Amino acid sequence: MSEATKDNILEFFVKASNKHGFELDISLLVNGAIVSGTMVAAKEYFENLSESFEDGSDLSQELSNQLAQAGESAESNNDGETHFIHLKNTRVYCGDSKPTPSKGKILWRGKLSEVDSFFLGKISEPKNTNKK
Repeated sequence: MSEATKDNILEFFVKASNKHGFELDISLLVNGAIVSGTMVAAKEYFENLSESFEDGSDLSQELSNQLAQAGESAESNNDGETHFIHLKNTRVYCGDSKPTPSKGKILWRGKLSEVDSFFLGKISEPKNTNKK
């Protein structure tokens, strides 16, 4: 069995996002599921994740601090090898079913070596055009 490899073009997009902070709508095929959202820098991913724990208990505060530090560390490691891709406003599609989750602003982190293919743009749900 061959070792998993990363797509060089996708890795380039991730490195550019991490280094320059640009966002890119993208859809990924990962183990048969489509993961669709907006690619963000690792630092932004960790900052947003950190904010979700800020207003809780002492443990939540500690988690928030650790995640904020992870974001700082990710930003300072821009020249190193990239292993993960980060998305916001993510939807996961498995077959013909509705996406999971269907509501909310979901953050997602995945291994670049697990992405089978990708296309630029994200899948959006059609607007309900029925007038009442």
